Amino acid sequence: MAKGHTLPLLHLIHLLRRRFPHLSVTLFTTAANRPFISQFLLDSDTDFISIINLSFPQNVPGLPAGVESTDTLPSISLFPDLWAATELMQPEFEKQLQSLPHPVTFLISDMFLWWTVESASKFGIPRINFSGMSNFNRAILGSIYQNKLFDGVKSSDELITVTDFPWVKFVLDDLDEVFWHADRRTSLHFQVITKSVHAATNSYGLIVNSFYELESMFCDYIRNREMGMIWNIGPLCLAQTSTQKLQTQQPNKTGTWLEWLDAKLRRGEPVLYVAFGSQAEISSEQTKEIEIGLEESGVSFLWARKDKEIGDGFEERVKERGIVVREWVDQWEVLNHGSVKGFLSHCGWNSVVESLSCGVPVLAFPLMADQAMNARMVVDELRAGMRTAECEGLVKGFVKGKGLQRLVRELMEGEKGKEVRKRAMEISAMAKKAMAENGSSWRDLEQLVQEMCSNKLPLPHTVLAAPSGDGINNVH
Repeated sequence: MAKGHTLPLLHLIHLLRRRFPHLSVTLFTTAANRPFISQFLLDSDTDFISIINLSFPQNVPGLPAGVESTDTLPSISLFPDLWAATELMQPEFEKQLQSLPHPVTFLISDMFLWWTVESASKFGIPRINFSGMSNFNRAILGSIYQNKLFDGVKSSDELITVTDFPWVKFVLDDLDEVFWHADRRTSLHFQVITKSVHAATNSYGLIVNSFYELESMFCDYIRNREMGMIWNIGPLCLAQTSTQKLQTQQPNKTGTWLEWLDAKLRRGEPVLYVAFGSQAEISSEQTKEIEIGLEESGVSFLWARKDKEIGDGFEERVKERGIVVREWVDQWEVLNHGSVKGFLSHCGWNSVVESLSCGVPVLAFPLMADQAMNARMVVDELRAGMRTAECEGLVKGFVKGKGLQRLVRELMEGEKGKEVRKRAMEISAMAKKAMAENGSSWRDLEQLVQEMCSNKLPLPHTVLAAPSGDGINNVH
């Protein structure tokens, strides 16, 4: 349903095809999202990959016509409506499952598509939940609810100690209101979250886009609490044999930013990459402060932003050292570029994983969903990043331009920046080792496929479905 869920699952296809060449894959998506998926898979061996379109429901109350993914939502507040609408595709999905030429061996379903657990149960198919969250986030949320840590909290910025991990502290504002607001149970958002949690609990197991060494304590906590299997098979961005050539979708545009980065590398000028995800809704006041911080920092930067509005004269004033890119950017290629030495990020889990896999430290600027908790993990647990929030104990909040200027310079040129960059490089080496042959993620994927396919079919069959658009939501 969002690119942060789509991309790791597409990387998983590449990994499955390379590691298990006789595994056949069927992928479900919708017409509006098929071009992105098809383009991504161009460099795969597609002989054993088939793509089937499902019809996204039309005339859904609250959803504009033609919206099939979060990228095209006019407001992220409509996300629960999009999420709920995917259930209307369940009958067609099941009909297509029944008509496949081979029996389905197992189903990997994005965490948002709770209804696939019912479909899997109907046909006796093991359903595996694909998590878009870290083990840290999942473990902390589990501890919060198990120990009823919301009880008695008087303000949204009061520091709360996590019972099972007493060195971890959080505030209510770190979490979406849907988790703690008094009226949450009446909201559609809460209802679909509840259904998704129930589906995860009733799934055969859980796949996490992470690796054991990165968050072993939190992975062990989850394994001890949950009945199903857990496989850490990431970072899936490292599954690429080479950089994906998605930029061929925009052949006349992509060269601009890539050539700009190459020029910076030749001159030995380090670059800060700035991106807040495709779902970010940042106020004009906050955007202005970000512009001030970047302009006055004196640091070279590449800012990927989807909106067209920008301060008068900003681009002209920073043109010697900054570039604003409004079209699609291959984030992996940017982070993997030798000139990029820092990432001002919203801390979506996919962005965190990609940044650390490339050895690039994060300047955390969380906005919504699980991003504040991811920021706490990167800064406090992994020590591979810095926070933009200046209030003690907080990781999220309005950021002033002057403060951002100082933090950007510290990340790119200061002693603290050197420390977190060194730590990010260490994590990058650990990640590559985990994904290499006989590494922890390599072994987890081996165990998953062997367990799913043992004593079942001479030619195992896998189905990946992305019925809600941006997510490859099911692997069967």
